[in-house]
Amino acid sequence: MSSERRMAVLSAIVEDYVHTSEPVGSRALLERHQLGVSAATVRNDMAALEDAGLIAAPHTSAGRIPTDAGYRAFVDQLSTLKPMSRAERAAIAQFLDGADELDEVLDRTVRLLATLTRQVAVVQYPSLTRSTVRHVELVPMSATRLMVIAIMGTGRVEQRVIATDTDYTTTAGAEELAAARTHINAAATERRLAEAVTALRTLDDDQRTSSSLTAGVLAALEEAAREESETRVTLAGTANLARTPSDFPLTLEPVLDALEQHVVLLRLLGAEAEQTGEVAVRIGSENPVTGLQSTSVVSTGYGVGDELVGHVGVLGPTRMNYPATISQVRAVATYLSRIIAG
Repeated sequence: MSSERRMAVLSAIVEDYVHTSEPVGSRALLERHQLGVSAATVRNDMAALEDAGLIAAPHTSAGRIPTDAGYRAFVDQLSTLKPMSRAERAAIAQFLDGADELDEVLDRTVRLLATLTRQVAVVQYPSLTRSTVRHVELVPMSATRLMVIAIMGTGRVEQRVIATDTDYTTTAGAEELAAARTHINAAATERRLAEAVTALRTLDDDQRTSSSLTAGVLAALEEAAREESETRVTLAGTANLARTPSDFPLTLEPVLDALEQHVVLLRLLGAEAEQTGEVAVRIGSENPVTGLQSTSVVSTGYGVGDELVGHVGVLGPTRMNYPATISQVRAVATYLSRIIAG
């Protein structure tokens, strides 16, 4: 019972500190929360929590604030999350469903998530290597050049221009290209990129498809796969960091520097959220990046079915409304997955 009561006291301290940004004392806890114990008991529980490193005194005042370990204990004991209201869910669906192109979908996603959480929102573009090929289009650019357009199942589009030794702008060339397009798509569609490349290699011996054309398409897709570095992200809400400068006692500069490094953001987003639907929370010193020890990251994966293709999340101060933020990140990721799946 003592352990459960102390966790209730810790939860009350976290909730009050997140709401007020002021150190929390025993008197305030008794006034704001129905703890059902005496002031002396609350003080004893606070002393025990401080000895355990879960709360600390920021200065000589009687109030206490949660430590990184305290936030972690609070998050770990969350058994239920406040569900979003029907109106909130409807607003998310309406806002995101209005977008068609992938760029617009992701742009709306980060702006919506930044507005909901009042934090910095980050979305990773769908991974090319984890996506399936929906269609390969071949478009003649000139007598010697052809554009290869790979449309992925997530809506991501990759295009490369290749040289050809056949003029596909002529009537005969157009007929040959149409046949080649059919055979190439039969081999590549509904496969992951690497599998599609392997399947296309079998067309080299297919006399219905020019070996040079197949080689060119293969080279284009292989180049796209090589260039895939998982580093493309979009973000919104950076100005939210300036709302509460007291949450960053030293300076915002290292946080802003980290936000400019997409590789860093992807490490934070994808470090633990390796499946869609699972939300990972990294708090303060748990973040491996220098300069981000005053922040927390809440992230999850999104994708098609159980297939993870990217990550979405928020970054903000450790003094964060974790239950609400976790619910909002999860809800937005769910709607993003539905849109990506088509």
